[in-house]
Amino acid sequence: MKFVALDVETTGTLSYMDHIVELAAIRFLDGKAQDSFSTLVNPGVPIPEEASRINGITDEMLKGKPSINNVLKTFSDFCATDPLVAHNAIFDFQFLSQAMERHYCVAPKGPMFDTYALSKKVFPGLSNYKLSTLVEYLKIPVSHFHRAEQDAWACGRVFHLLLNRINIGMQKSEHLDCHKLSQITGKKELRFPPLKAHQFSLFD
Repeated sequence: MKFVALDVETTGTLSYMDHIVELAAIRFLDGKAQDSFSTLVNPGVPIPEEASRINGITDEMLKGKPSINNVLKTFSDFCATDPLVAHNAIFDFQFLSQAMERHYCVAPKGPMFDTYALSKKVFPGLSNYKLSTLVEYLKIPVSHFHRAEQDAWACGRVFHLLLNRINIGMQKSEHLDCHKLSQITGKKELRFPPLKAHQFSLFD
Protein backbone atom coordinates (compact mmCIF):
# COMPACT_ATOMS: atom_id res chain seq x y z
CA MET A 1 0.00 0.00 0.00
CA LYS A 2 1.26 3.46 -0.87
CA PHE A 3 0.67 6.25 1.67
CA VAL A 4 2.21 9.45 3.05
CA ALA A 5 3.09 9.73 6.74
CA LEU A 6 3.30 13.28 8.05
CA ASP A 7 4.05 15.27 11.18
CA VAL A 8 4.12 18.89 12.30
CA GLU A 9 6.02 20.56 15.12
CA THR A 10 4.43 23.71 16.51
CA THR A 11 4.79 26.61 18.94
CA GLY A 12 1.95 25.25 21.07
CA THR A 13 -1.16 23.09 21.10
CA LEU A 14 -3.86 25.53 19.92
CA SER A 15 -4.24 25.52 16.14
CA TYR A 16 -6.20 28.79 16.03
CA MET A 17 -3.40 30.78 17.70
CA ASP A 18 -0.16 28.75 17.59
CA HIS A 19 2.07 28.16 14.55
CA ILE A 20 3.79 25.37 12.64
CA VAL A 21 7.60 25.46 12.95
CA GLU A 22 8.42 22.21 11.15
CA LEU A 23 6.58 20.13 8.58
CA ALA A 24 7.53 16.75 7.15
CA ALA A 25 5.94 14.13 4.91
CA ILE A 26 7.37 10.77 3.81
CA ARG A 27 5.93 8.60 1.07
CA PHE A 28 5.95 4.88 1.82
CA LEU A 29 5.50 1.95 -0.53
CA ASP A 30 5.26 -1.56 0.91
CA GLY A 31 6.60 -0.28 4.22
CA LYS A 32 9.70 1.41 2.80
CA ALA A 33 10.30 5.15 2.56
CA GLN A 34 10.47 6.23 -1.09
CA ASP A 35 10.85 10.00 -0.95
CA SER A 36 10.28 12.85 1.48
CA PHE A 37 9.45 16.50 2.01
CA SER A 38 10.77 18.24 5.13
CA THR A 39 11.35 21.84 6.14
CA LEU A 40 11.67 24.11 9.13
CA VAL A 41 9.15 26.96 9.06
CA ASN A 42 9.65 30.49 10.36
CA PRO A 43 6.46 31.30 12.33
CA GLY A 44 7.14 35.04 12.46
CA VAL A 45 7.00 34.97 16.26
CA PRO A 46 9.44 33.77 18.94
CA ILE A 47 9.10 30.08 19.74
CA PRO A 48 8.04 29.60 23.39
CA GLU A 49 10.60 28.08 25.73
CA GLU A 50 8.32 25.13 26.55
CA ALA A 51 7.84 24.22 22.88
CA SER A 52 11.57 24.59 22.21
CA ARG A 53 12.33 22.31 25.15
CA ILE A 54 10.10 19.60 23.66
CA ASN A 55 11.17 19.70 20.02
CA GLY A 56 14.65 21.20 20.31
CA ILE A 57 13.84 23.86 17.70
CA THR A 58 15.12 27.35 18.52
CA ASP A 59 14.58 30.84 17.13
CA GLU A 60 18.13 30.77 15.79
CA MET A 61 17.36 27.62 13.77
CA LEU A 62 14.32 29.30 12.23
CA LYS A 63 16.08 32.44 11.01
CA GLY A 64 15.90 32.67 7.23
CA LYS A 65 13.56 29.69 6.91
CA PRO A 66 10.45 29.98 4.71
CA SER A 67 7.10 31.02 6.13
CA ILE A 68 4.22 28.53 6.10
CA ASN A 69 2.51 30.16 3.09
CA ASN A 70 5.66 29.48 1.05
CA VAL A 71 5.74 25.74 1.79
CA LEU A 72 2.09 24.68 1.84
CA LYS A 73 1.68 24.28 -1.93
CA THR A 74 4.84 22.17 -2.20
CA PHE A 75 3.62 20.05 0.70
CA SER A 76 0.17 19.59 -0.86
CA ASP A 77 1.66 18.76 -4.25
CA PHE A 78 3.89 16.16 -2.59
CA CYS A 79 0.97 14.49 -0.80
CA ALA A 80 -1.34 14.74 -3.84
CA THR A 81 -4.11 12.12 -3.61
CA ASP A 82 -2.27 9.50 -1.54
CA PRO A 83 -3.78 8.34 1.76
CA LEU A 84 -2.27 10.29 4.67
CA VAL A 85 -1.22 8.99 8.08
CA ALA A 86 -0.35 10.80 11.31
CA HIS A 87 -0.16 9.91 14.98
CA ASN A 88 -2.93 11.64 16.91
CA ALA A 89 -3.91 12.87 13.46
CA ILE A 90 -6.47 15.45 14.57
CA PHE A 91 -3.62 17.62 15.92
CA ASP A 92 -1.76 17.76 12.60
CA PHE A 93 -5.04 18.02 10.68
CA GLN A 94 -6.23 21.05 12.64
CA PHE A 95 -2.94 22.93 12.29
CA LEU A 96 -2.68 22.21 8.57
CA SER A 97 -6.35 23.03 7.95
CA GLN A 98 -5.98 26.38 9.72
CA ALA A 99 -2.87 27.24 7.73
CA MET A 100 -4.39 26.21 4.40
CA GLU A 101 -7.57 28.18 5.01
CA ARG A 102 -5.64 31.23 6.20
CA HIS A 103 -3.34 31.23 3.16
CA TYR A 104 -5.86 30.02 0.56
CA CYS A 105 -3.88 26.89 -0.27
CA VAL A 106 -5.27 23.86 -2.06
CA ALA A 107 -5.05 20.90 0.35
CA PRO A 108 -4.01 17.28 -0.20
CA LYS A 109 -6.94 15.23 -1.46
CA GLY A 110 -6.30 11.88 0.22
CA PRO A 111 -8.03 10.67 3.39
CA MET A 112 -6.08 10.93 6.65
CA PHE A 113 -5.85 8.06 9.15
CA ASP A 114 -4.75 8.08 12.77
CA THR A 115 -2.21 5.49 13.96
CA TYR A 116 -3.18 6.32 17.56
CA ALA A 117 -6.82 5.31 17.05
CA LEU A 118 -5.94 2.35 14.85
CA SER A 119 -3.31 0.94 17.22
CA LYS A 120 -5.80 0.98 20.12
CA LYS A 121 -7.99 -1.40 18.10
CA VAL A 122 -5.20 -3.59 16.74
CA PHE A 123 -2.99 -3.79 19.87
CA PRO A 124 -5.40 -3.67 22.84
CA GLY A 125 -3.99 -3.73 26.35
CA LEU A 126 -0.89 -1.55 26.00
CA SER A 127 -0.16 0.84 28.88
CA ASN A 128 -0.59 3.79 26.50
CA TYR A 129 -0.52 4.50 22.79
CA LYS A 130 2.14 7.18 22.52
CA LEU A 131 4.27 6.92 19.39
CA SER A 132 7.31 6.13 21.54
CA THR A 133 5.44 3.26 23.23
CA LEU A 134 4.36 1.77 19.91
CA VAL A 135 7.85 2.09 18.48
CA GLU A 136 9.28 0.22 21.46
CA TYR A 137 6.54 -2.43 21.34
CA LEU A 138 7.06 -3.02 17.61
CA LYS A 139 10.87 -2.86 17.92
CA ILE A 140 11.25 -0.04 15.40
CA PRO A 141 14.72 1.56 15.63
CA VAL A 142 14.20 5.26 16.41
CA SER A 143 16.81 7.40 18.14
CA HIS A 144 14.70 10.40 19.15
CA PHE A 145 11.24 11.96 18.88
CA HIS A 146 9.59 15.36 18.45
CA ARG A 147 11.25 16.27 15.19
CA ALA A 148 8.89 16.17 12.25
CA GLU A 149 10.80 13.96 9.82
CA GLN A 150 11.80 11.39 12.44
CA ASP A 151 8.25 11.22 13.84
CA ALA A 152 6.75 10.95 10.36
CA TRP A 153 9.10 8.04 9.56
CA ALA A 154 8.23 6.29 12.83
CA CYS A 155 4.52 6.82 12.21
CA GLY A 156 4.85 5.37 8.71
CA ARG A 157 6.58 2.26 10.01
CA VAL A 158 3.94 1.82 12.72
CA PHE A 159 1.16 2.15 10.13
CA HIS A 160 2.77 -0.44 7.88
CA LEU A 161 3.01 -2.94 10.74
CA LEU A 162 -0.59 -2.21 11.72
CA LEU A 163 -1.65 -3.00 8.16
CA ASN A 164 0.30 -6.26 8.27
CA ARG A 165 -1.42 -7.30 11.51
CA ILE A 166 -4.85 -6.40 10.12
CA ASN A 167 -4.18 -8.35 6.92
CA ILE A 168 -3.30 -11.47 8.93
CA GLY A 169 -6.69 -11.43 10.61
CA MET A 170 -8.72 -10.83 7.46
CA GLN A 171 -10.57 -13.40 5.41
CA LYS A 172 -9.16 -14.12 1.94
CA SER A 173 -12.32 -12.66 0.41
CA GLU A 174 -11.86 -9.36 2.25
CA HIS A 175 -9.94 -6.40 0.84
CA LEU A 176 -8.11 -3.87 3.00
CA ASP A 177 -8.90 -0.36 1.81
CA CYS A 178 -9.68 3.07 3.27
CA HIS A 179 -13.29 2.11 4.01
CA LYS A 180 -12.16 -1.00 5.91
CA LEU A 181 -9.69 1.03 7.99
CA SER A 182 -12.46 3.44 8.95
CA GLN A 183 -14.63 0.50 9.99
CA ILE A 184 -11.87 -0.89 12.21
CA THR A 185 -11.32 2.39 14.07
CA GLY A 186 -15.02 3.19 14.19
CA LYS A 187 -14.22 6.68 13.02
CA LYS A 188 -14.59 8.35 9.65
CA GLU A 189 -11.28 9.28 8.03
CA LEU A 190 -10.29 12.94 8.05
CA ARG A 191 -10.37 14.89 4.79
CA PHE A 192 -9.19 18.42 4.17
CA PRO A 193 -12.01 20.63 2.91
CA PRO A 194 -11.67 22.00 -0.63
CA LEU A 195 -11.01 25.68 -1.16
CA LYS A 196 -14.19 27.73 -1.13
CA ALA A 197 -14.97 29.79 -4.22
CA HIS A 198 -14.36 33.10 -2.43
CA GLN A 199 -10.85 31.98 -1.48
CA PHE A 200 -9.55 31.91 -5.05
CA SER A 201 -7.67 35.05 -6.05
CA LEU A 202 -9.26 37.04 -8.85
CA PHE A 203 -5.80 37.96 -10.06
CA ASP A 204 -4.22 34.49 -10.47
